[in-house]
Amino acid sequence: MKLSTKGQYGTRALLEMARHYGEGPLLLKDIAERQQISLRYLEHLIGPLVGAGIVKTTRGFKGGVWLARPPADIKLSEAMQLLEGDITPVECINNPGSCTRSRTCATRDVWDEMKQAIHGVLESTTLEDLVKRQESKEHQPQSENYEI
Repeated sequence: MKLSTKGQYGTRALLEMARHYGEGPLLLKDIAERQQISLRYLEHLIGPLVGAGIVKTTRGFKGGVWLARPPADIKLSEAMQLLEGDITPVECINNPGSCTRSRTCATRDVWDEMKQAIHGVLESTTLEDLVKRQESKEHQPQSENYEI
């Protein structure tokens, strides 16, 4: 199972806003540059985040975007549901009627466990947690940082 760029980039943009929470609006171009995201693509991602009340925006001089709530109050599960949609790996988990084998399928149990594990991680992780993780990574000695 792979996250789309929408989920990955949207989460990185939220992380950037969380890192600067309380400092006032951020320019989208600054977020795009810091997170290496296309400005056009970032503009596309911000709309749904604003619509869901996760992000606020204002135009004009000193305009920009910022988190509508404290980073500790925004769970990754909320953001990922909005950006990615349902995280269920197979249709039969949410809709047992979609497969005649649902009641007797051992693999369905594994897919359900996988969904629950993913949901548990996303539900228990806030944007504040991500900020702390990012800061920890930035303070590691250079030899421990690596690129994939």
